[in-house]
Amino acid sequence: MSRKNGKPSAKKEKDFSRKIYKILAKDPNKSFNYKQIAAILELDDTKSRNEIIKELKILASQEQIEEIDRGKYKVISKADYVEGTIDMTSRKTAYFVSPDLEDDVFIPTNNLNKALDKDKVKVYIYNRRRGRRPEGEVVEILERHKTEFVGVIDIQKNFAFVATANPKMYTDIFIPKNKLGEAENGDVVLVKMEDWPAKADSPFGEVIRVLGKPGEHNTEIHAILAEYGLPYDFPIDVEVFAQKLDTEIHEEEIARRRDMRKTLTFTIDPKDAKDFDDALSFEKLDNGNYEIGIHIADVSHYLQEGTILDEEAYKRATSVYLVDRVVPMLPEVLSNFACSLRPHEEKYTFSAVFEINEKADVVNQWFGRTVIYSDQRFAYEEAQYIIETQSATIPAEVSLTGETYTISEDIRNATLKMNELAKIMRRKRMANGAISFDKVEVKFHLNEQAEPTGVYFKEAKDSNHLIEEFMLLANRKVAEFIGKQKKTFVYRIHEEPNEDKLIALQTVISKFGYSINFKSKSLISKSLNTLLQDVQGKKEQNLVDTLAIRSMSKAKYSTQNIGHYGLAFDYYSHFTSPIRRYPDVMAHRLLQYYIDGGKSVDEETYEVMCAHSSDMENLAASAERDSIKYMQVKYMLDHKDEEFLGVISGVTEWGIYVEIVSNKCEGMCRIREIRDDYYTFDEKQYALVGEVTHNILQLGDEVYVKVKNADLVKKQLDFTFLKKKGE
Repeated sequence: MSRKNGKPSAKKEKDFSRKIYKILAKDPNKSFNYKQIAAILELDDTKSRNEIIKELKILASQEQIEEIDRGKYKVISKADYVEGTIDMTSRKTAYFVSPDLEDDVFIPTNNLNKALDKDKVKVYIYNRRRGRRPEGEVVEILERHKTEFVGVIDIQKNFAFVATANPKMYTDIFIPKNKLGEAENGDVVLVKMEDWPAKADSPFGEVIRVLGKPGEHNTEIHAILAEYGLPYDFPIDVEVFAQKLDTEIHEEEIARRRDMRKTLTFTIDPKDAKDFDDALSFEKLDNGNYEIGIHIADVSHYLQEGTILDEEAYKRATSVYLVDRVVPMLPEVLSNFACSLRPHEEKYTFSAVFEINEKADVVNQWFGRTVIYSDQRFAYEEAQYIIETQSATIPAEVSLTGETYTISEDIRNATLKMNELAKIMRRKRMANGAISFDKVEVKFHLNEQAEPTGVYFKEAKDSNHLIEEFMLLANRKVAEFIGKQKKTFVYRIHEEPNEDKLIALQTVISKFGYSINFKSKSLISKSLNTLLQDVQGKKEQNLVDTLAIRSMSKAKYSTQNIGHYGLAFDYYSHFTSPIRRYPDVMAHRLLQYYIDGGKSVDEETYEVMCAHSSDMENLAASAERDSIKYMQVKYMLDHKDEEFLGVISGVTEWGIYVEIVSNKCEGMCRIREIRDDYYTFDEKQYALVGEVTHNILQLGDEVYVKVKNADLVKKQLDFTFLKKKGE
């Protein structure tokens, strides 16, 4: 406990004091004397016992503990114990986040006490009243966020360890020899954490599934799904149940529905889509208005509450769209067949039908169950060709079939008119303060082995906006219809952005000459739209688009309607994609129940379901992002010898992140490996500055890089810095 000069180390004193305090804090209803504390700490020498007596008196003078009897001490119960969640950093430290606190609390590594990322914990907060940065210590783990982890197994003679690629998982997992299962050394495995003994450095676990060899395509895709606890196949009993469903169209069921089979109807979807859950119908009325139907697959007709199929769909809550596959919410017999609005087939649908005038105003509306017949299936590219050329002939290079064909004049005219109306609706939304997030999507050309052979970018065009506007209309009007009745419903809500995040965004975009107007809510929205328009086609577009989206709150599901900031709607729900989203199924069920005269359902029950759906949506989004990163790394493996132009997309004290212009792949150039000077991080300029040349590397600068390392398991790219553009 002492240095060479005989004086105690301040750090050791502090740690010793905390150890003593922790013993008392773990059992706040019990008192301890110095002998009991010494026994717990396994100290039996006189010097250590004297140190304990001294520290007990110091803690009592600081009013952290109290002497309730001679030599007996008990912790003073304070409001400094707070419950919340751990947010790990990649440096083995963490922050404690709680709705009861204004600011996050720093948790040093030695104060984590076996807590892991996103665990629900109880924390004691130090220095709260002393004007210093508060620190915390985990005193109790209330609930583990997850107990299953993906990693690579290293098998020794009598035991094994599993190391994960997750930078926030600061420990490996110890696997006893009798719990290895079928794992071989070097396999990627899924392990379950079973115990973490008090004196063990690592938790103990068991291998529950072998995923394959690192770097193999299916191994890595399955590892992504397993990391987020997402399934990649259906249980046999669920598949069997789905196969036995009656998917025929029956006359007696048609009689209970509005028959719209003779109304002109078609679908517009991505070229490679397998499920079509929405269709549009069009009819010009005698009064000059237009009747436009938004027809959605009637999933709730087949997905009955209380069945094992419904339980599985609720558990999944969403389909997961990875780069090379879809993990559907519903078995294929429903998602790709019975519920898919395929061309030239009769289908059961749930519809929102609107009478709309030339100004795109809704003058009448109807909601209910229908039966439709789709006359035509379009890919977005085909619909876009009709809009751009006004032609009824689709050339071979655009058509789905690869052959030239001609559509009817009725379908051509319907497409053109609905495009006109959609543009008016979009202009109105923007004028009302909606924000136009048309972020470029990275897509891959894949060969038969799912290897990436090329990268392309998907951008929204008029045909995409046509579908978007009518889906938004249906979602908004359904939510409004129920909301104004003051009945429990499933809303899609989006809070106003946090001002601190907008200020942080302003700091970054000012380096490119852009700004946000903070004078009012409407001016913030207007300036964000101007920003997103101004960056289109420029080198910084993807960076600014990404940062702007991150500055927004996350949309989520809730029974508490607060409106949707990003869309500028007072009422909004999800009604249009029940094949792939469970909240849409809930919306369908509630809408029909209320149309039938039902009373408002229990709000608390649906709020729990909304929270689950939001959580699963976030997990799916994380898995989708990881699959894109994996495919980007895989693509770059074959381009190691090429020189790429990139844009600096991030600057940190350990290096710069560079996003390649031609394919949006992002990697790091480490500061110690930039050879043309010795660089240091300038926090004020958010830049690296060369000490000799005073050269500056900052956000938005164009630089040339080469791939140094591509790690498929960690999904990370390291670049070699070549030079700044123009040098």
